[in-house]
Amino acid sequence: MFQTEDFSTLQKWIHNADSADVLAALNKDHLNIYDLAALLSPAAELHLPKLASRSRDITAQRFGRTTQIYAPLYLSNYCVNRCAYCGFSAGNTIPRKVLSMEEVEKEASILIDRGFAHLLLVTGEAPQKADVTYLENVARRLKSKLAALSIEVQPLETADYATLFKAGITSVAIYQETYDRTIYDQVHLAGKKCDYDYRLATPARAAAAGMREVGIGALLGLSDWRAEGLALGLHLAWLRKHYWRTNFTVSFPRLRPAAGEFEPLVQVSEKNLSQLLFGLRLFDHDVGLILSTREEARFRDGMLGLGPTRYSAGSCTAPGGYSDGDVEGEQFSVGDHRSITEVNQAIRNKGFDPVIKDWDKEFQI
Repeated sequence: MFQTEDFSTLQKWIHNADSADVLAALNKDHLNIYDLAALLSPAAELHLPKLASRSRDITAQRFGRTTQIYAPLYLSNYCVNRCAYCGFSAGNTIPRKVLSMEEVEKEASILIDRGFAHLLLVTGEAPQKADVTYLENVARRLKSKLAALSIEVQPLETADYATLFKAGITSVAIYQETYDRTIYDQVHLAGKKCDYDYRLATPARAAAAGMREVGIGALLGLSDWRAEGLALGLHLAWLRKHYWRTNFTVSFPRLRPAAGEFEPLVQVSEKNLSQLLFGLRLFDHDVGLILSTREEARFRDGMLGLGPTRYSAGSCTAPGGYSDGDVEGEQFSVGDHRSITEVNQAIRNKGFDPVIKDWDKEFQI
């Protein structure tokens, strides 16, 4: 099982790096974890343009001039966990809903009509409301209509992931939220999510089940973003070593306003987020990097081609939100409210191609 170093050790590696270490890392084709520590260090801030340039070149080499587009489809906002930062927390008084199969198909049809072919199915963590059987039924109803289906739900066992893979789910996103054990215990107040180690082992269980892609990430604003980035790098490298057939992505969600009025414990600026993203791209040339609608349109447009490879668009974070624009009970408020058409045009304006569908069943062997 993967175990990261404690945060004090990670912070020591980062703050011991100087400008010479940063320049040495920038001149390497293959970075080790200490090189990543240098790129995430305060010393690297003076070299941010060079990081951006290297990240841009690597991204172009590995991914071309493309950006994959997807949308989240929220199935349920019931949750048994009490997470201080989340709008779905069991302690928040919000309208709760789980979509029926008919409502799922209606929401999916709206997104398909808007041009989406990749959907991320999202639920709160309440297995009694949205269990594996429910998710399996959703997948079987939708898989023939879409290019890809992913899930972001409660952690599951390997056999459950295998069941969902057979049903048509090909990708799992499961974020540790924070790799800082002390902060993790402070913000997870009740529910199974309090078990740090069980959650940490979840990406490996998904990969072991045969999922083609597994996404990891940390919620920025809970702890030291530099150490979170280094922990992500360690986790990613461990997963690559043990599950080399699996593709991996990393997401960089920053805290957004939500029910419960939780305030970030640390501030993470757009400059900080950029450094983190560039550092991970230099560390792992092939990892998919996700920049969601949590971020403002201006920032997302400016980052096109510099490292991110996947953008969400036209997002709603409440179940039933695409059918009813006034629905309540969202997980968090989004920062980029543009439609898929507007996001696609912004991508084209920067000289890139939005990828809506990256395979066709007629070419399957």
